[in-house]
Amino acid sequence: MKLSDFDYVLPKELIAQYPLRKREEAKLLVVDRKNKKILHRSFNQLGDFLEKDDLLVLNDSRVVNCRLLGKRATGGKAEVFILKHINNSTYECLLRPSRLKIEETIYFDKGIRGVIKSRNTVVFPDFSQEQLYSIGQVPLPPYIKRNPIDLDSIYYQTVYAKNNGSVASPTAGLHFTNKMIVALKTKGVQFSYVTLHVGYGTFLQVKTVDIKDHKMHSEEYSIDKNSINTIEDAIVKNNRVIAVGTTSCRVLESYSKDKSKGQTGIFIYPGYKFKRVNGLITNFHLPRTTLFMLVCAFAGIKLVKKAYREAIENKYRFYSYGDAMIIV
Repeated sequence: MKLSDFDYVLPKELIAQYPLRKREEAKLLVVDRKNKKILHRSFNQLGDFLEKDDLLVLNDSRVVNCRLLGKRATGGKAEVFILKHINNSTYECLLRPSRLKIEETIYFDKGIRGVIKSRNTVVFPDFSQEQLYSIGQVPLPPYIKRNPIDLDSIYYQTVYAKNNGSVASPTAGLHFTNKMIVALKTKGVQFSYVTLHVGYGTFLQVKTVDIKDHKMHSEEYSIDKNSINTIEDAIVKNNRVIAVGTTSCRVLESYSKDKSKGQTGIFIYPGYKFKRVNGLITNFHLPRTTLFMLVCAFAGIKLVKKAYREAIENKYRFYSYGDAMIIV
């Protein structure tokens, strides 16, 4: 299967640069796989397409302020983007500029300092994660062409975010409000939560001509026993299990009911047979990415491309701060 099969052209002006003040007023594209129909609605009408006993599975990972701006001893600017805590005071990071030197010290606010140990590791001696993230910025994705503002600390986080660890938001959940969640529960819709900390690899494009040659990045997930029992119960009762986001989908398709933690490097592309997921709520994804391929696997390349064309024609907002779609 060729990488070019997953391409499409998007006008740059449709890439959302700011969030909507009212999350639930995002547009909602409804894709009916069985009848090959596409409807245009608002996200606050999501309940019209959910049934009593449907199970929504959401990723409760919380985005951390992992973009640290500091200075070199010379006074020049330096950026340390924390990707992952390795051990003790050592972190895996992205560094800018590229000319930063091994054993060089970078100085930050509040007296915090970091020592570069390799091209992708930094040691912050005697400083906790909490201290580091207290001086960091919201890690907006590269296609948002502006610096973070106070608004981002609220809107680049889901209202149910709980567990610190993501360097990018699980964006499909950004449209939910607490009021919506209460209303859906009142209707009889069930909720369950998993945790997958989104890594920077989510932004990496596939570069192999044949997508089967692509090596998927691996991410850690956890899912408690209560959530596993709820999901398994829904499957036994033949209730719909609807993943809120590609991260939740990957966890659902990867977990073992005998284990509460694990890693998933699952690569879902057309031809994949879904074991647990019956519906998907997601944002619109970059072309030629594994996220777009997952959506195509779930609804079919032809139908997904048709849906994306309609979204473009109707001026939907794309990517992290963009509008949503539900595939049923």
